[in-house]
Amino acid sequence: MEQSTVGEGPVLVTGAAGFIGFHLSRVLLARGDRVIGVDCVNDYYDPALKRARLEILNENEGFDFHEIDIADAGALGEVFEGARPARVVNLAAQAGVRYSLTHPEAYVHSNLVGFANILEASRRHDVGHLVYASSSSVYGGTKELPFHEGQNVDHPLSLYAASKKSNELMAHVYSHLFRLPTTGLRFFTVYGPWGRPDMALFLFTKAILAGEPIKVFNHGDMTRDFTYVDDIVEGVVRVLDRPPCVEETPLGPYRLFNIGNNAPVKLMDMIGAVEEALGREAVKTMLPIQPGDVPATYADVAALERVTGFRPQTPLRDGIARFVDWYRRYYDIEG
Repeated sequence: MEQSTVGEGPVLVTGAAGFIGFHLSRVLLARGDRVIGVDCVNDYYDPALKRARLEILNENEGFDFHEIDIADAGALGEVFEGARPARVVNLAAQAGVRYSLTHPEAYVHSNLVGFANILEASRRHDVGHLVYASSSSVYGGTKELPFHEGQNVDHPLSLYAASKKSNELMAHVYSHLFRLPTTGLRFFTVYGPWGRPDMALFLFTKAILAGEPIKVFNHGDMTRDFTYVDDIVEGVVRVLDRPPCVEETPLGPYRLFNIGNNAPVKLMDMIGAVEEALGREAVKTMLPIQPGDVPATYADVAALERVTGFRPQTPLRDGIARFVDWYRRYYDIEG
């Protein structure tokens, strides 16, 4: 991947110790960008996994890490003041639909207060492009498939989804009032090596290897647009290098893109791919759909492809095999 020519100065990546932030930082560093990493390394899931990612990133001289909470405006401002980032990718957020049902305060803290601080710091320091993580969950109760960016997303089904829709609205205001170039990315079910332990693929792999039953919600009648992390990162980088301009959007330099595999897979087929990669059959506990969940996701990625020339395309079986290989190596489990 070629070095970007958009602006001079480092790229600030929040959530750098997280799943996507780690992979993104590695790619940016590999192409020659300087990366300022920010993460609070909280205990939503095992911090040891986050520390292990950071150990790899810290091996690169172009990486500078700051362990702060983006909801701390003072600490965040100091990082911006010292680093003077040309561009920002905000991946720091409280993740998880189900967790938002029981811990709403975490989403207000990180996804609303924290994101407001990112916007304000980006405005004050004349950031050339702010790219931020939204989510496919904003489509909520939308019935029309595939999901496309022009659809109404006024019916979120969880506080997590509502917080991501709020991020899109907040970014729009800053693009309109202050001409801050912003791009929101609606990620669709990201998976791959170094993934989050609260995600289905990680949970299924762990349980199957331990001989424990897996929980199959909605009795398996679900489809997801599973998107491999390398495809997500490729999309993020291509978008980062192409900031929106006022000529495209008269109300301000503002854009939204879906990033999904554009190939939804039935949950039972996904489980079958995990069983195949592990060489073991899962014991399945069939359960009703969880509050906040949707039965199907499916990304229309025409807009992303039109602007960047890229569309995700990693086959699910290939991606799952790579994840299982990583999982066995990381946890030292023999095949």
